[in-house]
Amino acid sequence: MIQVELDVMLARRKMSLTELSTRVGITMANLSILKNGRARAVRMETLNAICRALDCQPGDILVYRPDEDAEEGTP
Repeated sequence: MIQVELDVMLARRKMSLTELSTRVGITMANLSILKNGRARAVRMETLNAICRALDCQPGDILVYRPDEDAEEGTP
């Protein structure tokens, strides 16, 4: 499963979700959905804007962790 660690980068950059919302032009509600792991998809344009605002790479906020309940050998 892909997990979003937006809160980690926000802490590293000492930036609030409100400030990121203003810089990126995305509503607080949508950023909160992304931050809390409830987003089902992320537009590349959104990811680009977040990375630009946080001066980071996509891999700094998107992390792959295998599902605990996934069967071995199943993608």
